[in-house]
Amino acid sequence: MSATSGRGPVDGAAPMLAVDDLTVAYGAVTALDGVRLGVPEGGITAVLGANGAGKSSLLRTINGLVRPRTGTVTLAGEDITRVAVEDVVRRGLAHVPEGRGVIVELTVEENLRLGGLVRRDGDGEGRAAAADRVYTLFKPLAERRRRPAQTLSGGERQMLAIGRALMSRPRVLLLDEPSLGLAPRVTADIMAVVRGLRDSENLTVLLVEQNARSALSIADRAIVLNVGRVVVDAPAGELAADASLRHAYLGF
Repeated sequence: MSATSGRGPVDGAAPMLAVDDLTVAYGAVTALDGVRLGVPEGGITAVLGANGAGKSSLLRTINGLVRPRTGTVTLAGEDITRVAVEDVVRRGLAHVPEGRGVIVELTVEENLRLGGLVRRDGDGEGRAAAADRVYTLFKPLAERRRRPAQTLSGGERQMLAIGRALMSRPRVLLLDEPSLGLAPRVTADIMAVVRGLRDSENLTVLLVEQNARSALSIADRAIVLNVGRVVVDAPAGELAADASLRHAYLGF
């Protein structure tokens, strides 16, 4: 396997999520430089790289929180590059940001209700079923549903952040550093849930992770960013087996 510039064609069918020639800058600092990638439907694509590689900027741009200087973002073939964030959610994309971002003064139930305010199907009656699904996926949340989020552990807050995103009934889930600050066992549990969502519900996942080993253990495809450019785009198993690329870009 060889590294790639990220400019080659996406394999197979049209991707569920795609970015083309995406450039993002903060003043004089370029965070993303002509990034092109495709995320296949029903798979987990891991985005890896060192701090400052542009991983979080990529997710924030896809979600509409950051506007690119150039390039496009498409979801199921529809251009969402300039679409408002709430309309991006309605089209089926949900984002779990780094740091979880739950509202600690609200209860678990109340946080989940917020996540269900904007839904892909617009079905208010489906919110109760969606909450029940979250409680099934994350048993600790069911036991603490009426407690303020500030009483939860770090792992439980991450579960709540993911659960809140799932309340919108997304087709694509963006996960930014879900293992950050968590114990290995908790990280393994969360990764198992993400893998289960892919397998049982055909959910498409774009996963940004510093923990490359953990991400590669569940990913179908891996993309490595280096100073804002795609330098590797390959099956996750091939990257995991390629010691030279791992050492060059991932540090293990």
